[in-house]
Amino acid sequence: MRLDKYLTECGIGTRSEVKNIIKNGKIKVNNIIIKNYNTKINENKDTISYNDNILEYKEFRYYVLNKPSGVITATDDKKYKTVLDILPDFVIKKNFFPVGRLDIDTEGLLLLTNDGKFAHSLLSPKKHVEKTYEVHLKNEIFDKEIFELENGVRILDDYLTKPAKVEKLENKKILLTITEGKFHQVKEMLRAVNNEVIYLKRIKFANLSLEKLNISIGEVIEINKEDIL
Repeated sequence: MRLDKYLTECGIGTRSEVKNIIKNGKIKVNNIIIKNYNTKINENKDTISYNDNILEYKEFRYYVLNKPSGVITATDDKKYKTVLDILPDFVIKKNFFPVGRLDIDTEGLLLLTNDGKFAHSLLSPKKHVEKTYEVHLKNEIFDKEIFELENGVRILDDYLTKPAKVEKLENKKILLTITEGKFHQVKEMLRAVNNEVIYLKRIKFANLSLEKLNISIGEVIEINKEDIL
């Protein structure tokens, strides 16, 4: 296979972008810098690296980002930085998108992939995939409000949320676990019990957790599909 075709298939960039990357000496084949994009490679035997990161072609890839505040969950935006904009060079971005969304001011665990069918299944209400949030509140929360959250509250034009799980950490801090992903759902749920979210971070999604992954704000790692469910 031609080197530029291989790099394009790996998702490094478009054919023209890849040619420039090669010309700039950022590609090595078997630890030797190659600047000719017509170079033939054996994708099964040769070692190809980009900025000294070894490339491996995979049809589907899965990454977890610990999303910082101030970045929007989108693939493209003219006004704000997106989660794709802040991904490091080693992330293969071809056809990549975030699974679900976190608000611009929300931090935490965000899954990104190019596996559309799998992503759709994760977001399906039928799957009941759990998402857990650390929620800091403006006002103290009491047992009555916790009971209401756990049994469903009315949000967004009288939509009744599904049962949730609430763990009270402090007077103004809870862990809230839901299986839905309505627009601004966590904020709307707390508003429904006369409270207000002042800080929000997703700490778990399916079997993934920030604590186990041990990644800091803005950091991203590649994971296996089997790690997710």
